[in-house]
Amino acid sequence: MKRQTHSKHVGQRLLEKFQAYLLNHAHGLFSSLGRLSRAPVTSSMTILVLAVAIALAGCFYIVVVNIQQLTGNLQASNQMSLFLIDSVNEAAGQKLAEQLARHDHVENIKFIGKTQAMDEFKANSGFGEALNALESNPLPNVIQVLPKNVLDDRVALDALMAEFRQMPQVEFVQVDMQWVERLQAIMRIANRGVTLVGVLLGFAVTFITGNTIRLELHNRQDEVFISKLVGATHAFIQRPFLYTGFWLGFIAGFSAWLIITIMLLIVETPVEQLSGLYNSSFQLLYLSFSEFVLLLMLASGLAVLGSWAVLHYQLRQIKPQ
Repeated sequence: MKRQTHSKHVGQRLLEKFQAYLLNHAHGLFSSLGRLSRAPVTSSMTILVLAVAIALAGCFYIVVVNIQQLTGNLQASNQMSLFLIDSVNEAAGQKLAEQLARHDHVENIKFIGKTQAMDEFKANSGFGEALNALESNPLPNVIQVLPKNVLDDRVALDALMAEFRQMPQVEFVQVDMQWVERLQAIMRIANRGVTLVGVLLGFAVTFITGNTIRLELHNRQDEVFISKLVGATHAFIQRPFLYTGFWLGFIAGFSAWLIITIMLLIVETPVEQLSGLYNSSFQLLYLSFSEFVLLLMLASGLAVLGSWAVLHYQLRQIKPQ
């Protein structure tokens, strides 16, 4: 019976401590937000600078995401075109295409007979009447081959081209290898550029927040002195400052998302018009919900990190007289 009573008291004390812990953190969270609201000009300027830095990194990221989407849509243009010799008729060409479709390194096959090619050329070129004057169809039968991993494995692509060139039915193979290499290089540069810009601007967010918290700590130095005199720990003293850094990063991250979204809305109509001119179904991508949440987490985390780094150093330098 005594053990049950003792366990009950221990559990109650733990619950009370946990509730007090939550109340202290809730007080620090909302009191720091109230302190920011009492200095609207200074807070707004700091948040605006942070938001612009975060938005720049976000804009670079979303531009690369849209370029990757565009290159994904253009992947079919990396295909090989196998031009068959004149002696291969459409039936034989169709049979050859069916054989190639079973190749281990081929993802997709499309056979375009000379009759179909001529009909499409007449419809799209505007020279239909002139083409009707031709005595015979000069266009060859073509097999369009989309290899697997076309943008990743150059050696396999070269080997596949050599294999197709050796086929007796194939006159020559056409593929824009330089376009593939340039696309690879551009995307590598773009991805690394986004990483570098993100890291640099992340450091900027950390330093700007740290400097803001340093000034806030200096303005509240007397309050810190008194807290140390009564035995407050560094963790207790730095808690409201850390929450101030959190609010700065969180609000700046949300503001950066607004900036990015507004900029995308401004350019969306011209982009869609340009896409329509090229008969493309390209749709401008926005930040997804998961990316929005990640943006808020990164902005808040960097701001808290900058605040903690400054507080960890400054609080050791402040000693009550």
